Amino acid sequence: MKRFLLPLTLIWTIISVSGQEPDEIVKVDSNLVIVNATITDLQSHPVSGLQRNRFAIFEDGVQQKIEFFSSEETPFAAVVLLDSSGSMEERISMARAAAIRFLNGMRESDYAAVYRFDSKVVRIQDFSNSRDIDESVFDVRSGGMTVLNDAIVKAAEELAKRPEKRRAIVVLSDGEDTQSGRSADFALKAALRADASVYTVDMSAAEGARRFQNIGVLKTFAEKTGGRFISTPGGAQMRQAFEQIVAELGTQYTLAYETTNTAKDGKWRAIEVRVNRKDLNIRTRKGYHAPKK
Repeated sequence: MKRFLLPLTLIWTIISVSGQEPDEIVKVDSNLVIVNATITDLQSHPVSGLQRNRFAIFEDGVQQKIEFFSSEETPFAAVVLLDSSGSMEERISMARAAAIRFLNGMRESDYAAVYRFDSKVVRIQDFSNSRDIDESVFDVRSGGMTVLNDAIVKAAEELAKRPEKRRAIVVLSDGEDTQSGRSADFALKAALRADASVYTVDMSAAEGARRFQNIGVLKTFAEKTGGRFISTPGGAQMRQAFEQIVAELGTQYTLAYETTNTAKDGKWRAIEVRVNRKDLNIRTRKGYHAPKK
């Protein structure tokens, strides 16, 4: 596998999200709802090979019939967001190293694009399965305001065009947003509509209440979309976490059901996936808003 050798500064970001339910509108034919599920053991290792009869799926507490099930190891597409705003000045080198680890850990069948952002969102690498990228494109300096929400929306829009069923947005950020034209809820809605899991890495150098608020933003994005929040941005723990993310995305389970609730009322519907093994953990998106008439 070709690898990134990046001696230059990188960073990346995530979106600010409120705790309310996201306004995701699932556009489907008939009433089909598609859900990607990540299954891990108690040591956070991905679990593959589970059969369809081990799964059950519920919408608002009502069990649904699984119409489609896939457990094949398949390629995924990811967008890496590098936050180059002024607030990231102290963590640029660390963010750069974290991004390199993730990109180098991807398989040859996986595709990734890279964007940086400060006051605007800039693509520095289009989707590619090559890791042989010109170092000069990563010569990123910190400065300016932060458009976290706008960056997430852009990543989601680009992923929605991809043929891969499994999609991820990887965010290296301190969790602040100072200039986005889009709201946090709008950004989360975009990620959910694109069926993208958001993986967030806490790059904040802040302390106290400000840091607590920023971490809450990052956690909300990850939890709502079935992704993962990573609190340690460096060292062996980070390397292990990125290895697990790549493995998770390649071994997700895809389920689809035709909802028994045919009302076009725009209301929030909670989704729960269960597996009949107590030694496993399950991560999926938390639900969706039904279409309106």
